[in-house]
Amino acid sequence: MINIDTVYQKVLAIANKEQRGYITPQEFNLFADYAQKDIFEKYFYDINQFSRVPGNNTEYSDAINSLEEKISNFKRRSTLIHIGNQQFRLPDDYYRLGTLSYRNNEIESVNSKDLLYLQSTQLLKPTAKRPVYIRYENTAGTERIEVFPKDLDGGTTVVVNYVKKPEKPSWSGVEINNNFLYNESASTNFELHAEEENLLIVKILQLAGISMKDFGLAQAAGQKEANDINNEKS
Repeated sequence: MINIDTVYQKVLAIANKEQRGYITPQEFNLFADYAQKDIFEKYFYDINQFSRVPGNNTEYSDAINSLEEKISNFKRRSTLIHIGNQQFRLPDDYYRLGTLSYRNNEIESVNSKDLLYLQSTQLLKPTAKRPVYIRYENTAGTERIEVFPKDLDGGTTVVVNYVKKPEKPSWSGVEINNNFLYNESASTNFELHAEEENLLIVKILQLAGISMKDFGLAQAAGQKEANDINNEKS
């Protein structure tokens, strides 16, 4: 977790030092949400890229382990809500699904075409020990899953492992004499790993620099990010 007020004060201090203008709480919250999402989503892109490297490369293995550690804070385990007829609602905060299970039997994900084939084959058709599920969207555009076979004994209990979305960060304050006083109880911190604090600050500064059409601020922020990357490599 990263304290949102710490990040905001550092962003304001750098912007003020450079005489680049004031970043309002509303602007900061918008930039903060975008920056956190950008960093979070890049975890999965990087893991995918590193995993494609052939052979046993210790450097890339260490990088993947580091990314997995950062993602671990977002991993959850939950019982899905049964909405009838072996259909289940996915968690509102899910980003990526992991394994689904019924009575310790993993439920395999299949598409509709494969399901039809499996159901038509006596040897391969879904059973309580080999259940499957398909994903679909209802008429409201909400994603659901449907589990097969339909005659599971007590099959309304399905457990899912998933990666949740980061909660939207929010800096909240009370305005007094044209100044904002931080309200910790009404604020939401960043959920990213503590190591990402500097990168968050840099990305928020870049976004603020672009929005204020101040290329000097964005350029300075970009240089700081480059320096941080070089320091990590060394």
